[in-house]
Amino acid sequence: MTDITKGAIAPTRSFLSQDAIQVFYRLLAALLICAVLAVLSDSFLSLGNVLNVLRQASLTFFIASGLTLVVLTAGLDLSVGANVALSACIAGTVIHKTGSPALGILTGLACGGIVGLLNGVMVTALRIPSFIATYGMLWVLNGLTYWYMAGETLHGFPAGFRQIGSGYLFGLPIPVYLLLVFLGIGTLLAQRTIWGQEIYAIGANPVAARLSGIPVARRLLLVYAVSGTMAGLASIIFLSRLNSAEADIGESLTLPAIAAVLIGGTSLFGGVGTVFGTFIGALILTLVLNGMNLLAVSANWQPLVTGIIVILAVWLDMKTRRRAQ
Repeated sequence: MTDITKGAIAPTRSFLSQDAIQVFYRLLAALLICAVLAVLSDSFLSLGNVLNVLRQASLTFFIASGLTLVVLTAGLDLSVGANVALSACIAGTVIHKTGSPALGILTGLACGGIVGLLNGVMVTALRIPSFIATYGMLWVLNGLTYWYMAGETLHGFPAGFRQIGSGYLFGLPIPVYLLLVFLGIGTLLAQRTIWGQEIYAIGANPVAARLSGIPVARRLLLVYAVSGTMAGLASIIFLSRLNSAEADIGESLTLPAIAAVLIGGTSLFGGVGTVFGTFIGALILTLVLNGMNLLAVSANWQPLVTGIIVILAVWLDMKTRRRAQ
């Protein structure tokens, strides 16, 4: 690595300790929420509810983890929910037509990855801002999915395939094991590899990163492809969990994923945040929504509460980082 490259990446590494502090604060917030809900609801600490919280948090995390890498580069992927829908519907069709869950899983992952790669091409080659590129892709995918499904619903998948989303292993939901695997992989890639440090450098200062020899365009292509592939993985989990697929399966998934990323401390300006923080963000969001359900709070209030949490998390994060500078 050249001296210039080290100079571009060094400021990013100085943020890591601050990131750890932010994650610690959010972990404390999650524990506080748990304590409050345990007092307010006798059902909160029941085994069934705890496992449900972990399962729901894992489903949000699968989408949000890939999205975190995009946001770290100061980008945004608004197409993840629509990507989940199209990938789930195509994967479900392949499983129905061939009877092979393995082929369906590969198809879902490939579909998600291709969509992510197309997003990356629009951002890098066509130089379209990520917000506009992925917002346009959202509508394209929605249109394709509704046309492809033609109002039909796929349902009735093999029992073995359904175990991926709804099964248990040693008393824990299988999605929780997948969460731990991808949480570990994402954390190692982002924090312990040169590739990960280059992502932070691009988000902190893309011009300096390019001048230091980092292949910015290739890294962005890879980041968007990873985000799309994680959306493809989420489509498989949702498909096996719901045992059905329809065109609107992903409409309510994008905003919670973005909320988890922001609540977890990843900055929309890029260069700051962690995959583990996103997991804590997904957990906090799930805990709040779960608590509202247990306390019989109307579901109509859930979007309002989610929005307030996101605004507070971003405001506190910006205030804390200004104070640290």
